[in-house]
Amino acid sequence: MGILKTVSRLFTWWDGRTLGTQLFTWRRGVKVGADGQGNFYYTDRAGERRWVVYTGENDASRIPPAWHGWLHHSTNEIPSAELAGLPTVANPTGTDGIYLPAGSILRKAPVQRQDYEAWDPEGANKVQGA
Repeated sequence: MGILKTVSRLFTWWDGRTLGTQLFTWRRGVKVGADGQGNFYYTDRAGERRWVVYTGENDASRIPPAWHGWLHHSTNEIPSAELAGLPTVANPTGTDGIYLPAGSILRKAPVQRQDYEAWDPEGANKVQGA
């Protein structure tokens, strides 16, 4: 491992595990499984703490639902390979894949609606019948 990667691991947490997490995992962690994206799941020897070591960018939306339940102590059952391998969808916030509902001003091609007539400020000031 290069010196730059080692120094980076001392001070960054968003791209893989830090050096502190690596040492803690090495000393106290017991690997219990992995998911289809290559993330590894650990618990301490007493079984009280649970954590995930991401492969690549740390993004909680990359955790499959079965592992999410295990991490948050909703269940003590370690997910089976079928449940752990279910595909996950990364959170698209801040990307081009963001959800834009019909009528959003951010859509490239706005939807033309026929079920209402737009308000006309010029026509609003006219008195009917005048």
